[in-house]
Amino acid sequence: MTQTHDFTGKVAFVTGATSGIGRATALAFAKAGAAVTVADVSEEGNLETAHLIEEAGGRVLAERCDVSKAEDVKAALDRTIETFGKLDFAFNNAGIEQPVAPVSEIEDEDFDRLVAINLRGMFLCLKHQVPLLLRNGGGVIVNTSSGAGVKGIAGQAAYAATKHAVIGMTKSAALDYAKDGVRINAVCPGIIDTPMMQRFTGGTPEGLARVIAQEPVGRMGKSEEIAAAVLYLCSDMAAFVIGHAMVVDGGQTVA
Repeated sequence: MTQTHDFTGKVAFVTGATSGIGRATALAFAKAGAAVTVADVSEEGNLETAHLIEEAGGRVLAERCDVSKAEDVKAALDRTIETFGKLDFAFNNAGIEQPVAPVSEIEDEDFDRLVAINLRGMFLCLKHQVPLLLRNGGGVIVNTSSGAGVKGIAGQAAYAATKHAVIGMTKSAALDYAKDGVRINAVCPGIIDTPMMQRFTGGTPEGLARVIAQEPVGRMGKSEEIAAAVLYLCSDMAAFVIGHAMVVDGGQTVA
């Protein structure tokens, strides 16, 4: 995919960076010239992403970060400032999926964990990122929602609730800071070929066929296609895009 952005001298912070969309976006930022902090609860995967960025000639900081813990989020951002001097972009991508189950069969613990990571984690990231962007004179935040954030999906009531909430938080926060030069938007991926999707489908041919059948384009999306959308939202080309939930899903939610 052709790189069209020049983020030389910029600093990006990416959560959920160990694989899939997070890793692809961290690499895309680095290839566009930005220094990148990769933050994830998985230290091993985080270091693998950092190594890939270094191999590509990029500057990177790897930070273990559980986004559901305020102290982890703040510490990772503080070290970003200590290392790179500022923050320009944040991609809040960390999230988990829900076991397929109707709402009456969702375990309380599963619901609480989804809210803690997908929603509280997003709130904590926004809370601690915005002051750093304001100090820098502005910047951009992109939050990962989902196609499940704009429609209902059977067997995914808890997951969809958190992803709908991410969009509500994104839109409201965007209004809070639009006049201050901080742009906040969301990206809503469809069925993307990631480790999370492999877990969701069970990794079986039947499971894959079932989800691909939901995509009008007849295939899963690529992590790099979501990364391209994120970089666009961070670029000056999207300077008038405020509080938008950009659906990138091959037409899955058109109907």
